[in-house]
Amino acid sequence: MPQEIDILVSEVGPRDGLQSIKRIMDTQDKLNWIKALAASGIQEIEVGSFVSPRLLPQMADCAKLVSETNKIDNLMVLALVPNLKGAELAVAAGARKLTIPPSASHAHSIKNIGKTPAEAIEEVHRICKFRDNLPVKQRPDIEVGISTAFGCTLEGTVSEDWVIEMAGLLARAGADSIGLSDTTGYANPAQIKRMFRRLYAEIGDEKMGGAHLHNTRGQGLANVVAAIEVDVSTFDSSLGGLGGCPYAPGATGNIVTEDLVFMLEAMGLNTGIDLDALIASREVLLRGLPDEVLYGNVPEVGLPKGFTYAAKRNS
Repeated sequence: MPQEIDILVSEVGPRDGLQSIKRIMDTQDKLNWIKALAASGIQEIEVGSFVSPRLLPQMADCAKLVSETNKIDNLMVLALVPNLKGAELAVAAGARKLTIPPSASHAHSIKNIGKTPAEAIEEVHRICKFRDNLPVKQRPDIEVGISTAFGCTLEGTVSEDWVIEMAGLLARAGADSIGLSDTTGYANPAQIKRMFRRLYAEIGDEKMGGAHLHNTRGQGLANVVAAIEVDVSTFDSSLGGLGGCPYAPGATGNIVTEDLVFMLEAMGLNTGIDLDALIASREVLLRGLPDEVLYGNVPEVGLPKGFTYAAKRNS
């Protein structure tokens, strides 16, 4: 059984990170990396996306990755699906949790999935109906992360009222949880607090999802702290800060998993993750992607003298 934790760190590097890199990582190298991440104590990993290999050849092996990583103990395997076809493929591969990324920005939604936001909401409804018609044991959890919830490089300002209205529509469409994604790194801490408070008021605790944050303007970890202060407890991040969005020009990497875990543990919030093992998993990644630039302050300077994990301090 996975240990009890205060904050769930959901690693998205194998999907969000690798989709932004032109080189294609070998499937076995991906599996080795995912296993190393899981061995460090990460309890949830987004291993890939069920999209057309013509559009994202980096994700062509997603079905095999889901099948193989489902064998890893104490790991929840996520797969991103943009549409019903992707959901069907994911379930056939054995996915137990799906994540869907409808965008609040009209321009980004068209560029990313070829649908308007309204059409994307209807697609979520179709996916939820598909889930409901499956045998109970085959039904995956469905989480939705509203992309460009804090602004868009194509469209600029995105209406906060529309984002919250969209969250309500997605909840009624049948999503198990709805979170907010700062796809382009526009968010600031005050906005994070305001939007997650409004999200909670709209959909309630039962469907409250997590935060997907990018560090494009250096606000990533500050935004995490702001979200924690309004009771958000799940955060996406990427080892080495890999990531971006092929359809959001200027969007750079996700917040760095190593720095996020250090900050949370230093704050007394248990993640269940061993930082030494996590940092060591960078070498496994680099064996599959030699010379890839990785980011992170903690891997560069190390843990401070006297550092103690939250679980030990709180016991």
